[in-house]
Amino acid sequence: MVTRADIGVIGGSGFYSLLDDAEEIELATPYGPPSDVVTVGHIGSRSVAFIPRHGRNHRFPPHRIPYRANLWALRSLGVRQVLAPSAVGSLRAEYGPGAMVIPDQLVDRTSGRVQTYYDIDGAVHVSFADPYCATGRVAAVQTARSDDWETVDGGTLVVIEGPRFSTRAESQWFASNGWSIVGMTGFPEAILARELALCYTSLCLVTDHDAGVEAGQGVTHDEVLEFFAQNVTRMRTLVAETVQALPEERTCTCGAALDGIKIPFDLP
Repeated sequence: MVTRADIGVIGGSGFYSLLDDAEEIELATPYGPPSDVVTVGHIGSRSVAFIPRHGRNHRFPPHRIPYRANLWALRSLGVRQVLAPSAVGSLRAEYGPGAMVIPDQLVDRTSGRVQTYYDIDGAVHVSFADPYCATGRVAAVQTARSDDWETVDGGTLVVIEGPRFSTRAESQWFASNGWSIVGMTGFPEAILARELALCYTSLCLVTDHDAGVEAGQGVTHDEVLEFFAQNVTRMRTLVAETVQALPEERTCTCGAALDGIKIPFDLP
């Protein structure tokens, strides 16, 4: 039985399973239960814990996902590196459906989501200038390119509150700021990972052009899920290969995110 894991994977819309031979673990956290039971197993020599972000029956909309519980649960199992595949819309005409974007920046346009573990007993200020793990990004980009994905190295993910999609005017505004892709779940996931000193790497599959990029009625949720389903086997392969490409020893700065900071409780 595997009860610990080195690497965590949080699956997005349509990505509800990863490990074929795995143990299911029900975990309690100070922030309630995670989105679903956590499955723990191996990919090659690496031990992996998987959580479907929305739950296996997609019961949690983006603004109701228990983000704090999910990241806390992974860390409590020993996870220190997290991969986060997700479906996104493109704000650039040149990034069409099927492109794989590995963003290096993030813009938060959500509202009302709890985005910190440190909301009592004193202020904790964590650096977030570069939201994603540099080492994880290199592994993801190299792996995606070796698998013949159309891969975009870098770019800005703007995260909206949801569950609605953007208006055409909002989409055009996002694009005018130079942002690359739009999604609903990349925040507060990324900052919560940083507050736990975890490496966090987002693998963003473009499923559609956003409303401001092309004419038409705009994307629907069913269309997003249908496109992701068509690519989920390939996506699982990419995640599995990226898991094996991640270093066993962390040399990035993510693990030092809390160095010199007094935090009000013990981390798992």
